[in-house]
Amino acid sequence: MDTDELTPAERRVWRAYATGTTVDFGEGEEEQARDPAHGDGWGPERTVRARVLRALLLNGPQEPGEVAALKVMGARITGVLNLRYATVGSVVHLGHCRFTDVPDFSGAQLTYLNLRDSVLPGLLLPRTRVDGSVRLTRCRIDGPVHLGGAQISGMLILERAELTASGPEPVLKLSHVSIEDDLCAPGLRTRGEIRLDGAAVAGSVDLEDARLHHPGRAVIDAQTLVVEGDLLMRRVSTSGWIGLRGARVAGRLDLSYARLSNPGDTALRASSCTVGELWLRSGPPLDGRLNLRRAQVDVLFLEPDVVPREVQLGNLVYTTLTPHVPAERRLVMLERDAEGYVPHSYEQLTAAYRRVGDDHAARLVQLAKQRRLRSTRAWYGRIWGYVQDATVGYGFRPLRACAWLLSLLAVGSVAYALHHPRPLKAAEAPHFDPVFYTLDLLLPVISFGQEGAFAPDGWYQTLSYALVITGWILATTVVTGITRTVSRQ
Repeated sequence: MDTDELTPAERRVWRAYATGTTVDFGEGEEEQARDPAHGDGWGPERTVRARVLRALLLNGPQEPGEVAALKVMGARITGVLNLRYATVGSVVHLGHCRFTDVPDFSGAQLTYLNLRDSVLPGLLLPRTRVDGSVRLTRCRIDGPVHLGGAQISGMLILERAELTASGPEPVLKLSHVSIEDDLCAPGLRTRGEIRLDGAAVAGSVDLEDARLHHPGRAVIDAQTLVVEGDLLMRRVSTSGWIGLRGARVAGRLDLSYARLSNPGDTALRASSCTVGELWLRSGPPLDGRLNLRRAQVDVLFLEPDVVPREVQLGNLVYTTLTPHVPAERRLVMLERDAEGYVPHSYEQLTAAYRRVGDDHAARLVQLAKQRRLRSTRAWYGRIWGYVQDATVGYGFRPLRACAWLLSLLAVGSVAYALHHPRPLKAAEAPHFDPVFYTLDLLLPVISFGQEGAFAPDGWYQTLSYALVITGWILATTVVTGITRTVSRQ
C-alpha cells in the first residue's frame, strides 16, 4: 500500500505496527469522550480506514528484533475489515474502537484477537482458527456474532458484553465451536438467541449474572453441548427457554439463585442430558415447566421450593438427591408431573431415601405410589385399593392389620360370649370358647376346631359371615405387604 495515501492518524498506526506499540487516540480525554458509542462523531484525527488495517496485518512493515502487532485504542474504523481466509501472524488488539461496518474474519487463521470495549454492528468469525484467545469484554454489538465452527485454542471471553440482534439469526452463534479453554461470559447481556448446539468446551462455561432476553423463544439452545468442566449459571436471569437436550456436563450445572421465566411453556429443557451435578436451589420457582426426562445426574441438588407447578421427570435417573427433606415435600414434585402417574419417578425417589438409610421416608413414597396408581384404575380396582389402604396401608403399615384383627376379635368374642351358638353334634362338640371361635372365623388357614362344631343363627350368623370375609381381606393384604417387604430386601 502506498503510504503517501495515508492520513496522519493512519501513519501513526502504520509506524507503531512494526514494534507492537499501542496507539491510543483517546489518551488524556474524559471517559465520556472515550466512549465508542459516540464514535460516529469522531473526526479524521481518530479515523482509520479498515483497508489500511488489512494491509498492515497481511503485509505490514517488520523491524528486526521486534514483534509486530496491531494495537489501536479509541479509533473510528471505517469500511469493512475483510480478512476472510487470511493468515494473520500478529496480535490484533482494537480496543475502545467504533466500527462502522461488520468485521469479517471468516475462515481466517489468527494468533490473538482483542476487541474489548468496542462498539460494532456485528462480527463474523465462522470457521476461524485462533491460536490464542478471543476477547470481547464489554463489547456492544448491535447485530449477530457468528463463530460457528471456530476453533479457539485459548479462551472466548464475553464478560459484560451486550449483544443485540433483531432478525431471525441468533445473536451469538457458537454452533460446533471448539474451545480448548474456558468460555467466560459473566454478566453477559443478550437480546436474542445464544446457539451452542454441538459446541465443545474443554474447560468451563461461566454465565454467572447473565441477563438473557428472548421472550417465548430460546435464550440458549445448547443441544449436544459438551462441557468438560462446569456450566455455571448462578444468578442468571432469563426470559425465554434454555435448551440442553442431549448435552453433557462433566462437572456441575449450577443454576443457584437463578430466575428462569418462560410462562406457559418450558423454562428449562434438559431432557436426555448427562450431568455430574445439577444444582437448582436458593431461587424462586421456575416460571415455566421443568423438563428432566431421561436425564442422568449423579448428584441432584434440588430444593422443593424451586420446583415449578409443572414438571416432566419420566425416566430421570439420579444417584444422590439433596438436600435431605421429608418425603411429603418431595412427593409434591412427583404429583406435578405433566405425564400424570410415572412409576419410575417414585422408584427413583424411594431408592434415594434408602441409600441414605431413611426407610420411613422410602415407605411413605411407596405408599404414595400405590395411592397414585389407585387413581388410574377402574372403579372396582379403586374400591379394592381403598380397602387395602384403610386396612394395612398397602402393606407399608402392617400394624393397622393387628389393630383391625384385635378390634374384630373383641367384637366377636363379646357377641358370642353373650349368645353361644348351638353345637352341631352336642355329644361330640368341644367346650365352646368365644375367643377361639372368633379366631377360627377370622383366620382362614388356622383352625382351632370351633367353627366346624357350632352353628350360629340369626344376626350372629351374619356376623360370622362378616368376620370370615373380613378375615380373608386382612389375610390377603397382610400377605401382600409381607411379599412386598421381602422383595424390597
